[in-house]
Amino acid sequence: MAVTRFAPSPTGRLHVGNMRTAAINWIMARQTGGRFILRLDDTDAERSTEAFAQGIKDDMTWLGLTWDELECQSERYDRYEAERERLVSMGKLYPCYETPQELETQRNLQKARGLPPVYDRAALNLSDAERQALEAEGRRPHWRFRLGDEVVTFDDGIRGFVRFEPGHVSDPILVREDGVPTYTLASVIDDIDMGVTLVVRGEDHVANTAVQIELARALGATEPAYAHHSLLASASGDGLSKRKGGGAVADLRDDGVEPMTLMSYLARVGTSAPVEPLYDLKAMVSGFSFQNVSRNSPRYDPADLVVLNAKWLHGAPYGAVKSRVGPVDATFWLLVRGNVERAADAEDWWQVCHDVIIPVITNAAFIAEAAALLPEEPWDETTWKTWTGAVTDATGHKGKALFMPLRQALTGRSHGPELAGLLPVIGRDRAAARLAGETA
Repeated sequence: MAVTRFAPSPTGRLHVGNMRTAAINWIMARQTGGRFILRLDDTDAERSTEAFAQGIKDDMTWLGLTWDELECQSERYDRYEAERERLVSMGKLYPCYETPQELETQRNLQKARGLPPVYDRAALNLSDAERQALEAEGRRPHWRFRLGDEVVTFDDGIRGFVRFEPGHVSDPILVREDGVPTYTLASVIDDIDMGVTLVVRGEDHVANTAVQIELARALGATEPAYAHHSLLASASGDGLSKRKGGGAVADLRDDGVEPMTLMSYLARVGTSAPVEPLYDLKAMVSGFSFQNVSRNSPRYDPADLVVLNAKWLHGAPYGAVKSRVGPVDATFWLLVRGNVERAADAEDWWQVCHDVIIPVITNAAFIAEAAALLPEEPWDETTWKTWTGAVTDATGHKGKALFMPLRQALTGRSHGPELAGLLPVIGRDRAAARLAGETA
């Protein structure tokens, strides 16, 4: 049973790239009968807001990504401090006093000499007196984790065997000058405490993994398994960003994208399986495999979601959209679903049939002849064929010359669902009035 987690920072709105990570973690937990944890990484007090936190929960609830446990890092500072003290006592965490400017100068010098920009551990050589002097100047220490000299390897669930050589990564800062733990320290402690067994995240975190493995082992824990997926790119090839906007889940919801449309996309994009409409979360879960996940970065194009959303709606049962189509009933939904791109379009067609419209009369003489041949009620799905057959016999009009003027007069539109189905819903009185050019 896998215990997975999705750990967004509530500093902005989730985009489709973030939600892809959430979906895969949720799928892996549900596939194995495990647990899925939503963890808000809210240690950035300046940028984290309750509004963004609520937005994250709303987006996930909308998609059906239910969580078994909700955690907030801002409520766990005591744990982070306790483990910081333990690491200090073990000699694994040491204080450093360089300013950002001094560190930047050091990196530039190393680059100029053709050396990797790795921290030189100068702080390890400071005497007590030197540390006291620096603190007397007003400098407050940040704390670095001393990495080992061993090669670190792990078997990535998507990328395969990964090897990190020692000496190519700086000792990471785990506690900032203000005493706030960095992502690395808080995340590793959380994963240990919460029993996380599988971490699925974007490939931009691969470089962090060796550090996190060493830190987990230093804390006496066994590291989780890791799987790093490629990142979604925009249609132009740029990375998606919640700061730049674009692809926000909340915007997609407001634009009429169905939750199962987006889940169908998230579960299949970047895999060898075709991106197609899926209607069952259980089938979506059982059909997912890391073996099908490509290492190439897929492109996210909003236009693809529009097309997928229409395809999903064209096959959607009434129960799946009932709450979003107003007065539309099951019979009418089946009549119009093949002509909608958003669920709300069905309500538009309901209004065309039941409310007032302005008819479009393009051939008044022809429409008048057609109106004179309207059959008496009752009407059913055969009425349209009976009526248009009589109109063709009387006028000689057929094909587009027959259907288009009638459609425009009856619906005010040039395209739409089959008129054989719409005509009985419109009814004879309203149809006759519209054929007469009346607003009805």
